[in-house]
Amino acid sequence: MDLVAARERLSQVPDPEIPAVTLMDLGIVRDLRATDAGLEVVLTPTYSGCPATELIADDVRAALAGFGAVTITLQRVPAWSTDWISAAGRVKLQHYGIVPPQCRAEQSIRVVPRLRCPRCDSGATQQLSRFGSTACKSTWRCIDCGEPFEYFKPF
Repeated sequence: MDLVAARERLSQVPDPEIPAVTLMDLGIVRDLRATDAGLEVVLTPTYSGCPATELIADDVRAALAGFGAVTITLQRVPAWSTDWISAAGRVKLQHYGIVPPQCRAEQSIRVVPRLRCPRCDSGATQQLSRFGSTACKSTWRCIDCGEPFEYFKPF
C-alpha cells in the first residue's frame, strides 16, 4: 500500500467550511494506516457535534478511491485543538481573511489577542462579537479599512 500517495491525496481534500485549507492543514486527519483490506483514516472533528463530520468522511473516501476499502475511525480523545493547525494552514487562513489563533490553546485564557487586519494589516481592530459564523471563531472589524473579519479562537 502506497501511504505516501494516499497522504498526498488527503492533502488535497478541502475543509467543507473553510475551503482555503485542507483537512490535513487543520490537523483533522490524525493518522493514516494500511490495513489488510485497504486504508484506515483516523479523523478528529473540530468539535464533537460538527455537522460536517459525515461530509468529511465521504470526501476522504472519495479522495482515496482506488486504494481499496477505506475505513474511517473517529477519534474524539484527545479533543481537536487549534494547536494542530499546520504553519501552512495558518498562512492559508490569513490569506483567506480569517486570522489564525495567536497563541497556543493553554495560553488562551491569559492572552488578550492583539489582532492585525488580514486585509490591510492595520493593528486598529475591535471585536464585534465573541462568536462568528461558528463557535470557534469571533467576529472583528478593522477600524482603518472598515472590513469585518473572523478570528479563529485558540482552544
